[in-house]
Amino acid sequence: MDPQAVWGCFCLLCFSLLRAAKGNLLLSFQPRRLYQYRYTLDVQLKHTSTPSPWGARMQAEALIHLHRLWSDRGGQELLQVQIHDLKAQRQPEEEKSQDSTRGSPVEIALSPEAQAELQQPVLISWISGKVKAFYGNKAENILISNLKRGIISLFQLQPHASTTVEMFGVKWQPSSRSQFVVKDSLLQSVLAEESHLVAPALRSYSSIKITSRQQLQLVSPAMPGPAEVSGQSLKDVLAGMGAEPQPLGMASLPFRRVCTHCPSLRAFLKASDRKRVRTDTSKVATAWQFQRLIQMLRSAKKRDVLELLRRAPEETRPFLVEAAVAAQSVASLAALSDFLDFSKEPKSLLEKFLYAAAFSPRPSEELLHLVLDKLDGKHLAPEIWETGIVAVGSLVGKLCQQKLCGLQVVERGVEMLLRGLRGAEEEPEVVIYLLALGNARLPETIPTLLELAEDGPTAITSAATSALQRFPAPHISSEVKRVMRRIFHQNRKSYDKTCRLAAAEILLDSHPLPMDVINILLATSEMETEMATFLLLKVQNSLRDHHHLARKIMKDIMGDPRINNYNFFSKVGISSSFSGPLTGMAWMPHPSHSITQVLLPSTCVFQVTFEVQGMESMMGENLSEAEEELMAGMSATFLDVQLRPIIFFQGYTDLMAKVLLSSGEPTSVVRGNLLLMDHHQVIPLQSGLQVTVRLQGGLGLDISADMDVSIWDQELKTSISARGSLAMDFQAELDSPFLQATLRSQTEVETSIHFDTKLRFSSSPVLMCLQLREEQVPYREVLTVSQAAGSQSSTAQKGRRGTVHGREFTLHQTNSKVCNLLLTAEKE
Repeated sequence: MDPQAVWGCFCLLCFSLLRAAKGNLLLSFQPRRLYQYRYTLDVQLKHTSTPSPWGARMQAEALIHLHRLWSDRGGQELLQVQIHDLKAQRQPEEEKSQDSTRGSPVEIALSPEAQAELQQPVLISWISGKVKAFYGNKAENILISNLKRGIISLFQLQPHASTTVEMFGVKWQPSSRSQFVVKDSLLQSVLAEESHLVAPALRSYSSIKITSRQQLQLVSPAMPGPAEVSGQSLKDVLAGMGAEPQPLGMASLPFRRVCTHCPSLRAFLKASDRKRVRTDTSKVATAWQFQRLIQMLRSAKKRDVLELLRRAPEETRPFLVEAAVAAQSVASLAALSDFLDFSKEPKSLLEKFLYAAAFSPRPSEELLHLVLDKLDGKHLAPEIWETGIVAVGSLVGKLCQQKLCGLQVVERGVEMLLRGLRGAEEEPEVVIYLLALGNARLPETIPTLLELAEDGPTAITSAATSALQRFPAPHISSEVKRVMRRIFHQNRKSYDKTCRLAAAEILLDSHPLPMDVINILLATSEMETEMATFLLLKVQNSLRDHHHLARKIMKDIMGDPRINNYNFFSKVGISSSFSGPLTGMAWMPHPSHSITQVLLPSTCVFQVTFEVQGMESMMGENLSEAEEELMAGMSATFLDVQLRPIIFFQGYTDLMAKVLLSSGEPTSVVRGNLLLMDHHQVIPLQSGLQVTVRLQGGLGLDISADMDVSIWDQELKTSISARGSLAMDFQAELDSPFLQATLRSQTEVETSIHFDTKLRFSSSPVLMCLQLREEQVPYREVLTVSQAAGSQSSTAQKGRRGTVHGREFTLHQTNSKVCNLLLTAEKE
């Protein structure tokens, strides 16, 4: 996030509660009088994740001298404002006793340069409580200039509109209030308070509270002051001054700290022989290293990034490519463009690059341009081409979410997908383009998806319907619902089970009509057991989800005994529909994993889908007239990105070859590192100080899948293992002319989740057991408070760590009975 863009959204945050009983309230300062106000400032940053809030606090006090230099008949006044006798102090971080009381405040010694700049007066053009213009020295220190702006803002009595920008990655709750006291047309006092609560968007207790309080109080009657300056206009008055004051903007100026101890890529390269790049993505140490490398790459030159990539051993290059993509600096993307040769590089490295681009949370137009250039006109291996197409769809969709659909490079990406879909001749090629359109979620493609969903062959129909499932509820129009009804109820032709179930889910999840819910429930009485069981369980899950769009409608319908009765809800199939949070710790992120299990033709686990065809006879299902070819494959959607499908075997001959020649190693679905959160926000306080909020979260993930088919035992086993690590660095920096304070929260978590299924075909009906378990989850959080004033600095830390015990989740009663039966048989 560009801090300049954030600053442009703010003026002085002034909110007035002042109201006049009759007409306009006139405020004015008398000529030849000096007004003296006492100014106090109290700013605090607190960690709220500790039992007692803990952080940094700065207080300041000064005398403000104000007198009128000039006025005209229209009520315009030129006021001079000057700061005198400013004193500042900070609160020490260390707690002196168990009752959380702290030591005495520490005085902050101001440098002579800072004192001199603080005492330089500024001028404001003022009309009865409204600041029209601000004049001062442009060469002045930014932090001191902003502090003066904060003091001047207290003279802005009229309401001023403000704009709040919704940010990505954090939750920001700002509030402010101002109170003015006026007596006999003279401003007596001002009290301005504001509060900001900032927390990661992930469910977490790691939040930081920022409070600021300013007060201006008239301390004595007006004293004799200097005479006014003569002049016909404000312009003449300003021009007649010895050192003509310069007009300054009212909005606070952005300030960026100079990082003196930040690691550089050049230093990393020099010490590369002693540094080892980690490759175990499931460990938090790797996630932390990934974030540090991104910071180095963002400030590096192209030649250094190229040197890093070229010197790296082959096994560490994927990690470095992922970091260069996540950095998204001009230099890192230019280096990747030169380094990656799609005609020579290993397929695994190219696929790593494309998936890293697809998973980028806020991709730039330059990243999409790079991907398109690498794919354009190349003769690529099928798997690289497929990965590239789905990556383009993801990048286009995310750029459009950032309101950047009108960019030329985005239009180029959309045209590439639509042209490719129109020209595709083979069914698998069409499916890939449909997966990409599902990633893009462009409303203008919905008519095309509807046509293919209703009239295409089986594989294309399923892919098009799945793509429509990716669209949010506002895009599911009445026309979409009409087509989904025809598909589910098979009004025109017969449809695959996957397609019918997807159509039903679209109807149930997108502000459904009561009649849609009733008709779907009524239809289950004529469905085969497994499909009916799945839909009924989905309805029951929707009733438990308080945020589901259809919960109220379904609850009303369930009140009708003609629907909610034993005849409908007594299905004894072994299909499942379940969703819910897996992690039990309230403070840490809650990844919500959905398990969707239907006997045929697919098994979805953690958004991973196993597809099995041609085994209906072994599972006790009725054969169709044209029996499908034996096939097993897998596809996955991770972080809202549909990945390229993987085929385990195609045909009986291929199956036997894989069984005989299998290495026993699972298939990798997703393995790598990505920048999950990347947020930079500047919060200018009304006091003129600023707080910079930074959030960076690195995710390392290793998801693998395995499928084992035993012809002799007539058993099918599938296994998904998801191992991951999350490292989150969340900090807020306060910058003032006297003190710099930083609050930092570093959180790390490692987790491992496994989902296994076992189907025995030799039984009739088929026996199936689902097992979902989570291994123990270690976590650690470190809170840091750092303060620096002049040559003095201090740092204090608190930390906590723990482990959440592993557990196995209970899905439903029928599943538990079958698991007990199969596991007992295995032991015997």
